[in-house]
Order: sequence, then structure tokens, then C-alpha cells
Amino acid sequence: MPLALIILLPLTGACLPALMQGRSSRLLASISALPVLLSLLLLLSWLPHVMNGGDTLVQQLTWLPSLGLNVAFRLDGLGLLFALLITGIGCLILLYARYYFEGNDAAARFFTLTLLFMSAMLGIVLSENLLFLLVFWELTSLVSFLLIGFNTDRQAARLGARMSLVITGGGGLALLGGLVLLGQAAGGYELSTVLGAGDRIRGHEHYGLMLNLILLGAFTKSAQFPFHLWLPHAMSAPTPVSAYLHSATMVKAGLFLLARLHPALGDTPEWFHLVTLTGMLTLMLGAFVAMFMHDMKGLLAYSTVSHLGLIMLLLGLGTPMALAAALFHLVCHALFKAPLFMMAGYVDRATGTRDMRKINGLWRFMPALMVLSAISAAAMAGLPLMSGYLSKKMLFTESLLVTAPDWAVVVIPTWVTLAGLFSVAYSIRIFHNVFFNGQPIDLPLWPPRGVRAAALSPIALLALATLLVGLVPEQVYTALVQPAFTAARQALVEPYDFSTLGGPLPMVMSLVALAGGALFYHMRDPLFRLHARLPAVDAKEIFDWLMRRAIALSQRRVFQLENGSLQRYLVFILLTVLVLVGLELLAVDHWHGGVTLAPLDPLTVLAAILLCLAAIGVVVYHHHRLPALLLLGMTGLFVTVTFARFSAPDLALTQLMVEVMAVVIMMLALSFLPQTSPRGSTPFRMGRDLSIAVLMGIGVTAFSFAILTRPQETISDFFLANSVPGGGGTNVVNVILVDFRGFDTLGEITVLGIAAVAVFAFTRDLHLKERVVETHPGHWVAEPHPIMLSTVARLVLPIALLVSAYIFLRGHNLPGGGFIAGLITAVALTLQYMAGGLVWAQERMLSPFRPLIGAGILIAVFTGLGSWLFGYPFLTSAHGHLHLPLIGEFELATAMLFDLGVYATVVGATLLVLANLGKLMTVAGPGKEIG
Repeated sequence: MPLALIILLPLTGACLPALMQGRSSRLLASISALPVLLSLLLLLSWLPHVMNGGDTLVQQLTWLPSLGLNVAFRLDGLGLLFALLITGIGCLILLYARYYFEGNDAAARFFTLTLLFMSAMLGIVLSENLLFLLVFWELTSLVSFLLIGFNTDRQAARLGARMSLVITGGGGLALLGGLVLLGQAAGGYELSTVLGAGDRIRGHEHYGLMLNLILLGAFTKSAQFPFHLWLPHAMSAPTPVSAYLHSATMVKAGLFLLARLHPALGDTPEWFHLVTLTGMLTLMLGAFVAMFMHDMKGLLAYSTVSHLGLIMLLLGLGTPMALAAALFHLVCHALFKAPLFMMAGYVDRATGTRDMRKINGLWRFMPALMVLSAISAAAMAGLPLMSGYLSKKMLFTESLLVTAPDWAVVVIPTWVTLAGLFSVAYSIRIFHNVFFNGQPIDLPLWPPRGVRAAALSPIALLALATLLVGLVPEQVYTALVQPAFTAARQALVEPYDFSTLGGPLPMVMSLVALAGGALFYHMRDPLFRLHARLPAVDAKEIFDWLMRRAIALSQRRVFQLENGSLQRYLVFILLTVLVLVGLELLAVDHWHGGVTLAPLDPLTVLAAILLCLAAIGVVVYHHHRLPALLLLGMTGLFVTVTFARFSAPDLALTQLMVEVMAVVIMMLALSFLPQTSPRGSTPFRMGRDLSIAVLMGIGVTAFSFAILTRPQETISDFFLANSVPGGGGTNVVNVILVDFRGFDTLGEITVLGIAAVAVFAFTRDLHLKERVVETHPGHWVAEPHPIMLSTVARLVLPIALLVSAYIFLRGHNLPGGGFIAGLITAVALTLQYMAGGLVWAQERMLSPFRPLIGAGILIAVFTGLGSWLFGYPFLTSAHGHLHLPLIGEFELATAMLFDLGVYATVVGATLLVLANLGKLMTVAGPGKEIG
């Protein structure tokens, strides 16, 4: 079974609702649920194997093995448990959204984003490679930002989305550092390697640092104190988002990560204190605040925070079965919390408010919803025969087994009992206040609209699952939790003995929590009055204040360094280099390393002198832009001659073409600027800049002399030795570009394409002031498109294209290649623009430029992907010799396809920039879109 398919099905399925904007929510929900159901069926097909103690399934596709980055997926009991929750509850959320978004034009956007989020969550729980896990981790933060801010017209939604992104994104950065350290300590980034290196990791000198960084990432994602602020303020999202992201999926990602990495990081004093204490604080804080919330979703949000703290506490306890209790309660929480969120959504739609001080006595209008909600609320309170009753007794039992440190023996059992008391109180409150407690008060919508029976089906299914877990816990534990516990512990574990939950002390703790919670709720009125006297603390206002201060501070610091002055930037850069490198150079005892330099010949000296004079001319005439540009082009030509002199023909050809195109493009840009620039530098600045330039020149000369006179071995020997056997070409430069460093080249052409498209976007609707050409009587007016240039240009074009093809085809064995050939083609076509004008040349172009850029990048990417089909790493090239009649034997390499992608991208990007800058010079202004 291809594990990637489980992730790809929702990912590709997300395209379907995006293409069906404006369709009914019923159709959108059906289309969206289909790929999720397929993923769920694939997972269920693996369940019998996991229940029977089957081995872990690992599937891997080699990508960048030198960086430890491979596309690898892992399915074991732990991943299966979370994946079943993600897809199973996800299907019910999609069914619920079918009724919630009925008549809402934004329904398609919700279904698209939800499927994207589901795919990212599946990527987290099924990743074998930690670096890929991190990629999916960040994707969940980005997509949840869009889901929380779904109602873009509401300020609360925008602020809540920003808060969640800042907190979880910041935690993601910490997690990045922690996982990198973890991989280095374990000797690899595959979970199979990391989980087997627990002793080495715990004994590593950086164990404390990596543990803190990973915990920071997990705490922010799972809303642990003090990073819990984002979860309650994410309740401005639509209710289906709250029911899915913040009860069953996203907030469980941090818990999954700690359960997954427990064999590598757990069972240490540091783990116990950090995880347990954080869980205790979060458990109590969430439970206390939830009791006094008047907003239904606010109460459920803080209760979620509390239950996440409960699970985190169990993950940190370290008792033999604490991890099993954590996983069991995680399942129970997902099953009873999602339907409570759904109930809140239906009540909000029916009454127009979520304020429990107004919502009362709804049992008369929604009796079926009342019965179903009673089951979920009872499970959350931990009433007997309910799933929550068992999971909380497991918590009480495990808390009594803690033997060290001394303070924990008494504090932890007392603490969890008190938190259980609050959970009973807020569970009673959300049920009693909404469905009983008198008559409704000033509801915005009256009378409340009932809920259709079909709309209650997802709540009914979850309530039934909650009852099932409470009635047959051993079977549910054996099927789902024990395989996950075994995978998390990486060892065979004993079945959980549910008979131990009937001990006297856990029973007393349960009775105290139940009775105390009921009494607390009965005394709620004086307690609410007492709570109202406490100082009001608005976490969102504190967060916004911190954000404003941080932004203002960063703006001041940025403006101190980055004020738009290129001169200042160069000063900072050059001074930094002078200080860091200069100090090292001053410590050198012998400048001459013993290697004799090659003798100078008169021609090289003359070229060097002319190069220096041209560079000095640029400085002297920099106020006169046209002469300065011509002198700048001259320096480039002398650099080209230097490359050719020292046997670098590829570099010489590339430099020559780049110089030609650079001068043409800068001429276009300069045509909109004054011919001269103002003289703004003071004598002090000129002296300062001259001193820095002289020191920098001396330093570079000294550094180059010290390097060139010392014996050295470079990586060039490797490339020279492996160019033919490894890359199938004698042109080492081209083989490096398209084979050895092909991934770098792919990134470079991608950046080039992005830059060209950015120029197109910036100039698309740009209107510049028309230039006025002054004419005087008696003066000849220059012809903009001379007939001689036009004639020569048309004759040169086929020759230049032929040369370009020749340079391209021979590039793997002789100087040339796709980049140089692309520049030659671009220069030839640029000449047509100069000779015939923009309109004339554009009418004769056979292809627009942006599709050409896209095609080039896609050709390069698919060339790299093709190697995967044969089991080789990304961008691995193949080469061989073919024999054709009349032509004879010739070499053919797949790198030529990659080079073709480079060629197309270079041609498209260069001409897109040139044509859109030239478009601004036409009499008609921007006119028709070009590119």
C-alpha cells in the first residue's frame, strides 16, 4: 500500500471544491468527502495487521541523501491511531459543514482549506523523516491561519489568525532548531534511526537545548501555558473549523510529537519537570477559566486547553502506563469535544448568540440535540459508564503511582482532583445553561430554529462512539490504543488492567471531583460575583501591545540600518569584511606561501591596466550616466578577455552575453532618468569612501596573494575525475551545472523566472511621464529604427539562432550549454526589438514569454523527477552512446533535457524583462500586455 496515497488523496481532492465555486454545500461536501473516505478505508485495511502486532511499515524514496532529506513515510500503531482520528472525524466534520454552510457562498473555500489542512496533518503523523515532518508542521500553521481568519470581514477573526500564526510559527522555528540538533545527535533524521538512539541522545551534551527547543514547538502547537492564548481567540473561526482544528487535529500535533519522540527524549528528570509542570499549569488554568466563560465556544476552548494539559501531564509522569492513559484520553476527548462544538454551532445559528446568560431552556426547541449533547457533556464531566469516567480514573490512578520527587507524591493527585472538580462544573454548566436554566432571554433570533434530523447525524455518530468506548473500553483499547502505546514505547507492553481503576483511592478522587463539581456549579452565582471583582486581564490586548512594541522596535532598528542608501549598505558590508578578515590577515606570519606565481606577460599587463582605467573612469564620470554605463560595459568586456586568457571559455562566453544584455537593459532604465546626477557627497564622505575602498583593495590583494602562493587541494580534482564517468561529458563546467550541482541550477532558474515575472507585474500597469524629444530647425532628426540596422538584424537572426543551437548541442563536451545558448538567442531577439521596434517584433514572436519560463522550469523539474521512476535520487542523469545512419555514433544524456529547461527559462526571462521595460518607452504608454 503506498502510504503517500493516504496524504495525496485529500491534497488532490482539495482542487475539486476550488474548481466548483458557487455550487451547493451538499455537492461540495460529497465531492470533498470522497478522497477522505478513500484514505480512511486504506487506513482501516491496515488495522488488522497492527492489532496482530504487525511490524512498522516504512516506505522511502531517496531524494537528497547527502542532506538526510528523503521522502519517507511510516505507519505504525501510533501513526495509525492519529490518522484514523484525522480522517474519521474529518469525514464527520465535512458532513456537518454540509449543513452549517448551507447557502454560504464561501463554502467551497472552506472545503478546499480543510482538505489541505487534513493532508498536512496526515503528513505529520505519517512522516518517517523529521525534516519532512517539520514541513508538514509548518503547513498546518499556514493553513490554520487561513481557516481561523476565514471570515475576513471580521476584525476578531483577523486578529485571532495573526495570533495563532505568530505563536505557532515561532514555535515552529524553535522546533526546527531542536530537530536539527536531534538529527545530528542521533546520526540521521529518519525516525527509525532517532528512536533507536535514545541513550546516545539523552547523554548528548546538547540534550537540554534540543529538549527545550522541541518542547517549545510542541507547547505552542498544543496550546500549553503560557502559549495557550491563541486557542481561545481562534474561536472566531466558523464552528466546523473549531470542531476539527481545535479539538481533534491541530492541537493534538504537539502531543503526537512528544509521544513519537518519547523513546528518544523521555524518562529523564528534565523531561519530567518540564512536561509535567507545564501540563499541570495548563490543566488547572484552562479548567478554572472555562468555568467562568459565558461564551459557549469560549468555554469549550478553555476546556480544550485544560484537557490538552491533562494529556501533557500524563506524557510527562513517567509511570509505566501513563502514556497509555494519555492516548486513551486523547481518543475520548476527540470523540466528546467535537460534537459539543457542533452543538454550539447549531445553537449559535438557531439563536443568533453564544452567550449562555441568554441561551436557556432550549430543550423545548431542540430535544434531540439535547439528548445527544447530554452524552458528550457527561463524558467530558467523567460521569460513570462514560468514556471520560474511565480516562479520568486512569489519570487518578497514574498520579497515585508517582514516587519521586517528594513534592509530586501529594501535589499531583491533589492537583488533578481539583482540576477534575472544575471539569465537572463547566460540563454541567454548558449543558444545563443551554438546555435548561429557565427561559431564553432577549435572543436575537426568536423563536429558535430547530435542527433537522439529518443535520444531527455527525453528532449522533460521535455520541454513539463515545458510548461505545465507555461500555467496551477493553476492546477499544486493544484495537487502537495498545498498538499506539507499543509504537510510542518502542517495546512490547502489557495490556491495561481496567480492573485496577476500581481501587479505593481513585474511586474517592472521582467522587470528590463529581460531588465537588456539582456543589461548585450549585454555588455559581456568588462565585461569579466574586470572579467579576477580580482584575480583568485581556490576553489579546496584552498580545497586541507586545506585537505593537515589537514591530515599533524592529522598525526603528531596521530604519537605522536600512534607509535606502546603497552607499550605507556597502559601507557596512565592506567594514564588516575588513574587520573580520583583516584581523585574521594581520596575524599571518608569512604572506608568501612558497608557491611561485606564473610570470606576467605584456598583453596581460596591458589588459589589467586598461581594466583599472575603465573602472576608475566609472568613478570619475559617475555623475554622467551614459559615459559611466559605457565604461562599466568596458570593464565587463575586459573581464571577459581575462576569462578567455586563463582558459575559461564557458565563463568568457557567459560574461560576454551577460554584459551585452545588461548594457541594453540598463540603457532602457537610464532613459527615464536625468542624463546627469546631482553632486551630493561632501569631501568628508568622499575621503571616507576612498579610504575604505583603498583598504578593501589592499586587503583583497593581500588575501589573494596569500591564497595563490600556498599549496592547496580543491574540489575541482573531484569534478575533473568524475565528469566523464559520472556525468558523461568532458565539459566539466556544464556537467557541474546540469548534473553535480543541478539542484542549485534548478533553484537559480526558478529565481530568474520569479524575478522576470515580478518585473512584468510591476510594469504591467505602470504609467511613466512621456518623454519629449526636442527638435530644432535645421537639425536632422535621428531615425529610431534605421533601415541599415533593420536589414542587418534580419540577416543576423537565423545565423545567431544556428550558432545558439550549435552551442547548446555541444555544451556537454565543449564550451557551451543551455545558459549560454539562451543568452545568445536572447541577444539575437533583442536586436530585432532594437531594429524593428517593440510592436513590429512582438507581432512576430511565436510564443509568449511567461509560458516559456514556466515550460522551462517544468522541463527541468520533470527531468529530475524522471530519475525517481528508476529508483535513483532526484536529478540523477543517465548517458550513453547511440548510432544513427548517416550521422554515426553520438552521445546522448538526459542532462540535455535539463539544459533545455535552462535554455527556455533564460530566453523567456530575459525577453520578458526587456520587452516590458521597452514597452514603457512606446508612445502609447503601457498599451497591450506583453509576455
